[in-house]
Amino acid sequence: MHGGMAGAGWAPPQLEDFILTERLGSGTYATVFKGYRKRNVREVVAVKCVNKRSLNKASVENLLTEIEILKTIRHPHIVELKDFQWNKEYIYLIMEYCAGGDLSRFIHARRILPERVARIFLQQLACALKFLHDRNISHLDLKPQNILLSSLDKPYLKLADFGFAQHMSPRDEKHVLRGSPLYMAPEMVCSRQYDARVDLWSVGVILYEALFGRPPFASKSFSELEEKIRSNQPIETNLVMEAVEKDQAGDASAALSLYSKALEYFVPALRYEIDARRKEAIRSKVSQYISRAEQLKVLVSSNNKTLLQQGNPARDILKEMSKDKPRLYAALAVASAAVAKEEEGKDDSETLDLYQQSLGELLLMLAAEPAGRRKELLHAEIQTLMGRAEYLKEQIKRKESQLEAESMGKEGMMDSVRGSCTLQ
Repeated sequence: MHGGMAGAGWAPPQLEDFILTERLGSGTYATVFKGYRKRNVREVVAVKCVNKRSLNKASVENLLTEIEILKTIRHPHIVELKDFQWNKEYIYLIMEYCAGGDLSRFIHARRILPERVARIFLQQLACALKFLHDRNISHLDLKPQNILLSSLDKPYLKLADFGFAQHMSPRDEKHVLRGSPLYMAPEMVCSRQYDARVDLWSVGVILYEALFGRPPFASKSFSELEEKIRSNQPIETNLVMEAVEKDQAGDASAALSLYSKALEYFVPALRYEIDARRKEAIRSKVSQYISRAEQLKVLVSSNNKTLLQQGNPARDILKEMSKDKPRLYAALAVASAAVAKEEEGKDDSETLDLYQQSLGELLLMLAAEPAGRRKELLHAEIQTLMGRAEYLKEQIKRKESQLEAESMGKEGMMDSVRGSCTLQ
């Protein structure tokens, strides 16, 4: 929620040692501003301004607990409370400034995070949580919005907003509802007693959101949320069924949206599936849904409906739209040749070379292409070709490994024969 004072509705409060500038965000009873220390080094800070008049008894207790906890802990992955001050109107928490914004914005800007990035972030979050739990402190409001990034250049996580944090030993049990519903553990959602382990559920939801771009259980009420958590039905199945229904009903726009959402679950599942048979089944579904989504995208956003209704695949439509760009048209022709070779069963290095040749050109074309329908189609086509090239590369490696194993087996047999001849 970075931004200037426009929309804040009032000027930032006056603070003796700091100049407060842009508003970084606001909550129920606090607004956070970016600030600069006036004297000596121009240190950048984040100042959480709490209006005393907005506090009730519970929020006063939460604020005091937050100050008490943050004053006593120092950790590289927990935002630092540098100082706190107060006057007649406000209580000020002077915090470490994190230039990278929060994790929620970071994920949404990229749609999903690569596994290696998610793994590093999770290790950092786990490190901060272990530090807290070793000191019998539970955060109780873990969510991407409460996890800040040190910077966007080389980001590392900083756990923030300890407004709901509590001192809890592993054996303590509470029943007060705290946190945000989408990230709450089931025992909280169901208004049962809970202990320090509820933070671990929230970590799982955060990891899921990092990898898939959205929390696993979206709902409008606690009862609906409880029902979804208890359900054994795979999350993506409903999306696909709804997409097919909308598609059959002729609602191309809704079907496209649902297919796209379903693919956000299937594509990572394909990547991490170990069982070869299941992986091939998922690959077939992914290919089918990507193809249909590409066709629907053209149907929704372009005037090439006639081409589509004649059964032309998205690649042919893209070629038709690229006749004014010979270099792009030629690269798409090479891609078509690679696909044709692969579909003939020629999963060899020559086919892979064609894929790589076309992708090299298409990526350059994509960078130079102005925003519009053709760029959208080109982006989708590159993703499809990359997937096919990666699959082909795996097939070639597998064949090479088999040949190598067979070769080693034959050599071993020959050595055995030579050995027996020598003995005789």
